[in-house]
Amino acid sequence: MITPLLVGLICIAFERFLLRRFYSADPILSLLLTFGLALVAEQALRMIWGSAPLPSAMPAGLKGNVMLGGLLFSMYRLFILAVVIAVRGGIWLLMHKTAFGRVVRAGVQKPDMVAVLGIKLQPYMTAIVVLGVATAALAGVLFGPIAIVHPAMGMEVMTVAFVVVVIGGLGSFWGVVLAAFLVGVVRGITTHFMPAASEASMYILMFLVLMFRPRGLLGERIERFE
Repeated sequence: MITPLLVGLICIAFERFLLRRFYSADPILSLLLTFGLALVAEQALRMIWGSAPLPSAMPAGLKGNVMLGGLLFSMYRLFILAVVIAVRGGIWLLMHKTAFGRVVRAGVQKPDMVAVLGIKLQPYMTAIVVLGVATAALAGVLFGPIAIVHPAMGMEVMTVAFVVVVIGGLGSFWGVVLAAFLVGVVRGITTHFMPAASEASMYILMFLVLMFRPRGLLGERIERFE
């Protein structure tokens, strides 16, 4: 699990020289910046190490299946689910039950007021970027044993993640959780009845949500942008 820590530390340079320029702009620009950087990183990996897939070993203790409620589940997938729940819970506690989280949430909504109180917001934003990138790296490490490791593996889930964030709403923790659940259920049902339309189903869901909720299901209204 050293990889998430290293990737998180490396992203400090990314936040310092690129992302920081967009803090006062519309948040969608930061999203587009990170999306574009991911494309650049993918091509860089291809040029340096090639595009041949590599296997990733699953921990021996997590191999096999287990019966729960008459249903068969992979032990490793249950382990991933437990890690996701723990990480989600930890992030929620950090953002809602600590002074750090209160400063970050206040800084997103009212950065001028935070500055008036004598709080320098920049170190907090850097820490949030490091936390986000480290969490994404952790997801990649966990996903490796159940997928072939290759340069484009991130792009395969990035589109789904983008749809989830848009549906849930920028700035909403529980909106993203709800959107992830909805996208998973919709894709699962569509795959069962119409496998060919499983990929399109999430885009249709996003279209319907944005028709009635342009900021997403639980998206926050950020005053300086509207």
